[in-house]
Amino acid sequence: MEPALQSPLFTRQVVQAMRSLYPEELADRAWDNVGLLQENIEPARGGVPPRVLLTNDLTVRVAEEAIRKQVSVIVSYHPFIFRGIKSIGLNDPHQRIVLRLAQHNIAVYSPHTASDAAIGGVNDWLASILDQFGVSGERKVAQPVKGPVPVGFENAGYGRVIELQSETVLRRIVQAYADALGMKHVMVARPKPPAGETNRIRSVAVCAGSGYDVLKDTDADLIVTGEMSHHNALRLVMQGKCVLTVFHSNSERGFLRQVLRPKLEEMLRKEDRAAEVLVSEEDRDPFEIWEAL
Repeated sequence: MEPALQSPLFTRQVVQAMRSLYPEELADRAWDNVGLLQENIEPARGGVPPRVLLTNDLTVRVAEEAIRKQVSVIVSYHPFIFRGIKSIGLNDPHQRIVLRLAQHNIAVYSPHTASDAAIGGVNDWLASILDQFGVSGERKVAQPVKGPVPVGFENAGYGRVIELQSETVLRRIVQAYADALGMKHVMVARPKPPAGETNRIRSVAVCAGSGYDVLKDTDADLIVTGEMSHHNALRLVMQGKCVLTVFHSNSERGFLRQVLRPKLEEMLRKEDRAAEVLVSEEDRDPFEIWEAL
């Protein structure tokens, strides 16, 4: 009989902590791929403390960073394995990541839309930026999770709609998001206001990533998301709405450092005081804005 194998204790602790914060039942499994995507076996790390590396995207550079830093588990917000794999080779970068991480005994967990939907997750973080800049209001879920949800997560759902306490100008909200996300340039689509006037906002809808499908039927004056297609932005503008896009992963990445890292580290240190949660230094949005000479 083959010897039984199981994930190391620390990997199980990381998975349990992530599932308690962002239950996988909240994920949109019609298309998403969340959970423990790559397992490892009991490591022999020779005195190195158990480490987790948080990243928005698991690229080859992030995988090599994880190897250098001798982490046991990578928590990648976006799942790096999305479709079925019939073979594993070196030419495909995602398959190369699988081989390198297996070689160095590193597991990978992805929460993705589970952390989008959870109360206190990515979309609540994105909505909370308004509070930081004094543009607060009543918050509600844009698209509730369908089906049964775990106890304590009854109000979970995708996207958030904020009814502002008082009407404000579009530029103030745009500046708040640019400052909070550390961006000098953002993309705005808006109906042209009458001469001498400016676009005024009474409600804001936010969804991290590519949020059009989640937010398209809301009645918010401003849609804030990571990216949106040309034709979808045109449609919203013709409906009288404004659109702010900040590039896909910029609408998500700050959550890792500001929210997930302290929460996860606190939970893991209840089991092992030496546990460390790191945030990737190699993870970045693939797009840059260049100024033409």
